[in-house]
Amino acid sequence: MEKFFSVAIDGPSGAGKSTIAKMCAQKLGFLYIDTGALYRTVGLAARNAGIASKDEAAVAALLPKIQISMRHDDNGLQRMILNGNDVTNEIRLPEISIYASDVSAMPPVRAFLLEMQRYFAKNGNVIMDGRDIGTVVLPNANLKIFLTATAEERAQRRFEELQLRGTPSPYEEVLRDIIYRDNNDSTRSAAPLRPADEATILDTTGNTLVQSFEIICTLIKEKMT
Repeated sequence: MEKFFSVAIDGPSGAGKSTIAKMCAQKLGFLYIDTGALYRTVGLAARNAGIASKDEAAVAALLPKIQISMRHDDNGLQRMILNGNDVTNEIRLPEISIYASDVSAMPPVRAFLLEMQRYFAKNGNVIMDGRDIGTVVLPNANLKIFLTATAEERAQRRFEELQLRGTPSPYEEVLRDIIYRDNNDSTRSAAPLRPADEATILDTTGNTLVQSFEIICTLIKEKMT
């Protein structure tokens, strides 16, 4: 049975996990899996159903009624499909960030998505990013990285990203959402955000995107040799 190489990149919201993981995957020929998009899709489904973001019983009851899948387009971009509809852009709206953080704290949601995430690592070389990849989803990953930066820098990055996407939000609102998600993710009882014991911790405060990308690609290459 062929043995594949897996990279787990964890860290708080806005740390640059998705962007850097995607760049490294393209460079190295790995499959990139953005697990946060899965939770955002569940959050979107809950919002569309008129369910409050913290109503665990209602969200749990909704799960058997929704169908989530993903595909990768010709550019390697992960597309999220909810009940047959492409929601890749919709799940990036600022209000869905709060929904994603709240539903990700629910054990039924985490159990619902766990095997879907593990499936990809069994079938190819992957770089997977999220909040609990190294601690829960892929505890035996070949390389674990915990990516972080100050809340202010992460908020500035997200602020600029939203502007480029054409869905701008005031910086103060973005920073408030970042702080909210940090607290939510690190204090939840189900798989709280924390570095895996053997993770390489990388603080990217002050780094350019290219600098952080090169550091992580080097870490991966060194681990593979």
